[in-house]
Amino acid sequence: MSEPQPLPPKASPLRPIPNIIFASRWLQLPLYLGLIAAQAVYVFHFWVELVHLLEAVFGSQTALQALVTSIGYKSDIQVSELNETIIMLVVLALIDVVMISNLLIMVIVGGYETFVSRMNLEGHRDQPEWLSHVNASVLKVKLATAIIGISSIHLLKTFINAANYDVKVLMWQTIIHVVFLLSALAIALTDKLMSRAEPPAH
Repeated sequence: MSEPQPLPPKASPLRPIPNIIFASRWLQLPLYLGLIAAQAVYVFHFWVELVHLLEAVFGSQTALQALVTSIGYKSDIQVSELNETIIMLVVLALIDVVMISNLLIMVIVGGYETFVSRMNLEGHRDQPEWLSHVNASVLKVKLATAIIGISSIHLLKTFINAANYDVKVLMWQTIIHVVFLLSALAIALTDKLMSRAEPPAH
């Protein structure tokens, strides 16, 4: 007959000052709610651009001019219909919104779970795969990777529409993108070295 497992020790109540300091993590809650509101704005912006694109396909000049203005496209001739460049720039802008929205979700869900309170999603069928092993270090690497993806989309949009940009703008955007890449590599390398230095858990 197996012996009964001992109950885990009960956590002792925190003293008043540590309790106040620990409870201060809830001050971050309005920040995450604000990011949810920002995500709603991005969703609205996405649908406005998508509706303009669909209307422009069916010949709406008003929607076409709205698209041309939003993507900063310029041409020597009057733009009277959609062309491949405009479509590509609009689609890249939509992808950009989606990637930023993904970044927001990682910050909201991962940040809340890491710094505020457990969400108790274990066993939930919709639990994100990455959330099961997220911590501050993993979150930093994922955010750096997401920022590189967003920067890549911006750089591609700039190169497709390069005729409308100064050489200095192209140069600086490329340099900034390279800096993002190096920063992400440095964060990943630091995380790897720190994980090697940590003693194995018993």
